[in-house]
Amino acid sequence: MSILHTISKSPFQNQSLSSCVAHASKGDAILMIEDAVYGAVSGTVAAAQLAEGDNISIYALGPDLSARGLGEAKLAEGINIVDYDGFVELAVEHDKTQSWL
Repeated sequence: MSILHTISKSPFQNQSLSSCVAHASKGDAILMIEDAVYGAVSGTVAAAQLAEGDNISIYALGPDLSARGLGEAKLAEGINIVDYDGFVELAVEHDKTQSWL
């Protein structure tokens, strides 16, 4: 069973991202939306935490990146950008969805 973990809060405001990475299992995916996309920026503590997730796919929602002025060049290696259709595809591909507040 695989889980799509969605995170919406900035990793610089609370510990949702680090908790999520600690609980995610092999085959799971993490999707950063809204202010959580700041965690995808290269060179941050949050990006280092994401890199620790073994066999976990990491995604960021493209429209939320654009809304915050974050281009692909600013993202850490291994971050996949998806649009809204990609968000839906991820939800369909995984057995469950877990939202982290």
